[in-house]
Amino acid sequence: MKILILGAAGMVGHKLAEALLAAGSLGGRPITGLDLFDVVEPGVSGGAETIAIARQAGDISDEATVTALIAARPDVIFHLAAIVSGEAEADFEKGYRINLDGMRFVLDAIRSVGGGYVPRLVFTSSIAVFGSPFEEPITDTFLNAPLTSYGAQKAICELFLADYSRKGFVDGVGIRLPTIVVRPGKPNKAASSFFSGIIREPLAGVDAVLPVDDDVRHWVASPASAVGFLIHAATMDTGPLGARRSLTMPGLSVTVAEMVETLREVAGEEAAARVKRVPDETIKAIVAGWPRDFDASRALQFGFTADADFASIIRAHMADEAKRSG
Repeated sequence: MKILILGAAGMVGHKLAEALLAAGSLGGRPITGLDLFDVVEPGVSGGAETIAIARQAGDISDEATVTALIAARPDVIFHLAAIVSGEAEADFEKGYRINLDGMRFVLDAIRSVGGGYVPRLVFTSSIAVFGSPFEEPITDTFLNAPLTSYGAQKAICELFLADYSRKGFVDGVGIRLPTIVVRPGKPNKAASSFFSGIIREPLAGVDAVLPVDDDVRHWVASPASAVGFLIHAATMDTGPLGARRSLTMPGLSVTVAEMVETLREVAGEEAAARVKRVPDETIKAIVAGWPRDFDASRALQFGFTADADFASIIRAHMADEAKRSG
């Protein structure tokens, strides 16, 4: 089996590649090739000698580059390549070029191969495809009416995925990811970056800025759950999905206050005191248009699972950091 990961240098893509290399197989089939692609060369290494690893840096919005990647006929394609919400909102042209044109080039490259080539394509969508006013909780049948350019781009890609799957060009699964916390490393340009920052920075002994009110509620999942979603989406039976190829992944609905209180319970008062409230009206306005709670029963029905509670997410991050530093 040959696998292509688009966006392999990102946090989730990197963890996915590591998990696949460690397992050596996907869905019971040995992995023989793993192609890793991103705007910078992915730094993943390791795995069995039987797995050929290729790493490439390039532009997902360059049609010739994408066509060459798909020409290798990967059996499974994980499409995680995108620019994040804050950057997509700030740079309108770049958002549509990377997030929308990139997806279209992937799908058209798959279709042009022909000869019965129908790979499994796992696309990482977002809960940003939904916009207020919301029902509580939000179901998979709720209207897709995004209030950001990023959400619009993801929603359009979901339509692409469903139509190309309906026509038999690709076997697609779209997974609407919750906000992933706690992300290791440095903050990115996502408007949601602070959800990780208010946990990650205090645990590292650094002050963190909280730009929104304590009562802001959000839908979150851990990096490990995100990898689990991707692997399950790549191996599940897609027949029962029918024409509705995108699902909202399970997660936890928590307020900022609950996140900080859990940080206090797990890591102590000193860590919680490092969260500094500095309101940012731009971020507050973006976050106000985001959904807060979901009914993910459809994803659960198809075998997707997520975290038990927010304390387990914090403890998993602490364990990962200890392993990395030790």
